[in-house]
Amino acid sequence: MFKEKVAAAYQLIQDEICSGLEQADGHATFEEELWHREGGGGGRTRVIQSGAVIEKGGVNFSAVHGQLPEAVKRSFNVESDAFFATGVSIVIHPVNPFVPIIHMNIRYFEMDEQTRWFGGGIDLTPHYVIPTDARFFHHRLKQTCDEFDKAFYPKFKAIADDYFFIKHRQETRGVGGIFYDRLRPESTGHDFEHLFNFSLAVGRTFVPVYAELIDRNQEQHYTEQHKEWQYLRRGRYAEFNLVYDAGTKFGLETNGRIESILMSLPPMAKWPYDPQVVAGSEEEKTLALLKKGIDWV
Repeated sequence: MFKEKVAAAYQLIQDEICSGLEQADGHATFEEELWHREGGGGGRTRVIQSGAVIEKGGVNFSAVHGQLPEAVKRSFNVESDAFFATGVSIVIHPVNPFVPIIHMNIRYFEMDEQTRWFGGGIDLTPHYVIPTDARFFHHRLKQTCDEFDKAFYPKFKAIADDYFFIKHRQETRGVGGIFYDRLRPESTGHDFEHLFNFSLAVGRTFVPVYAELIDRNQEQHYTEQHKEWQYLRRGRYAEFNLVYDAGTKFGLETNGRIESILMSLPPMAKWPYDPQVVAGSEEEKTLALLKKGIDWV
């Protein structure tokens, strides 16, 4: 069946990404925990910690099924409550403040033959925005999208800008990326096989892009001031994930595994009272680039 094929391919993507990240870190390895969800399904949580490059990271696979809670049914505007969902979700928090946080998610959701779709995306959250890195990142995402539909990148980039926006801070979480949801033939003009292959291509874009960003920045010297700014930006990341992130909400509302859901949170973050940046500083330049609508390509 199609959903089993998707789940098996996503497990392979998880394996490939974990192997690539271990090679990029060069020191730490992933620990795996298998888990089962009460109500149906389970997953493989893989966490890497205290590495040479990665301070904390998670690469999670899940394939769950069961009955949707009433609140989720209303949100999806569906009558049935039987569902299947599978996906790979990644968040990496690096040691060096000049290496960016990165997030990726690819997922498939199904209730029946008429109610099913793909979702996902990749976005980048630098502690310090380096324009050349942001342009490289967006250029590679555009290349992946263009292989499947030249309308994908501009559409999904705009959605990411809107989605990864911290409303109460009036700033974007980072430099965006691509984000898409409910991709199906009716909305794209492409069959499910094409959309499935696009989902896999997004997943396989992750390692070469992030390995390049690690190579560019992991040896950069940093100070305690840089680390304090990193902790502040991690705090913004945590705020978004706990207040706005749809995946976090879905996981909590469907009785997901708490440790896997909250693995996206950083190992350490700070919330200094009313922080101010120095005029002309790198911190001020970063804040000026946390805006929607920047054309990075």
